[in-house]
Amino acid sequence: MPDTPETPQSIRTRDHGDGIRELRLARPPANALDPTLIAALLAEIRSAPADGARALVLSGAPGMFSAGLDVPFLLTLDGERLRAVWHDFFGLLEALARSPLPIAAAVTGHSPAGGAVLAIFCDWRVMAAGEFKIGLNEVRVGIPLPTAIHGALARVVGDRQAERLGVAGLMVGPEEALAVGLVDELAPPEGVVPRAIEWCRTLLALPRGPMLETRATARRALGALFDDALEAEIERFAGAWFEEETQGALRAMVERVTGRKV
Repeated sequence: MPDTPETPQSIRTRDHGDGIRELRLARPPANALDPTLIAALLAEIRSAPADGARALVLSGAPGMFSAGLDVPFLLTLDGERLRAVWHDFFGLLEALARSPLPIAAAVTGHSPAGGAVLAIFCDWRVMAAGEFKIGLNEVRVGIPLPTAIHGALARVVGDRQAERLGVAGLMVGPEEALAVGLVDELAPPEGVVPRAIEWCRTLLALPRGPMLETRATARRALGALFDDALEAEIERFAGAWFEEETQGALRAMVERVTGRKV
């Protein structure tokens, strides 16, 4: 089954039969989440049920799932435009949390910060074995972990591991990610997407009504993370972004990774 042509939004979709649709991030080199990619992914998730999809697989490029938010671009934005990006990003997370379709994350490689955030809002995660890292390293680059994201992390790994991983901004390898429950399974890099498809197919073979009703019950608290005080959370997060300490840490990180000042 061929991929659809790449769109300006940098999402490739592929239907694998049985109603399983793959949404592959395709914004080289690192699948960094800029406003266009965030909006495109949100649109695909929202439209999938009406388009006949029964389950989704969220994947990335070999060796790189997503490097997270496009920090060099975000550093160029003023407060109003930055708040608009946070609204869209939290809207994407809420869409993942409340999606009526099961979603498997095929973590095809490195997955720091926003990449790991996307994964923890999915139903199930399979990660590529190898020299890859995953984690919510926001604190290390000067950003406090938002309440809703910490809540999703705690739901996946438990309160103690969420504290350990989040407060220190730890990046861990696949084996430790599996041991603490950050991912559910490991696979060879070439087998990550096929394993995610297989997981979806197994779930879809169950009686659909009872499966979906039980899934909705199990994920209700995840969606509820977006019920209260989200505007205040976005305002707090956007305000923290412009603090001197945060700006310094972010700019140092970009210079370290790209070799250029911003």
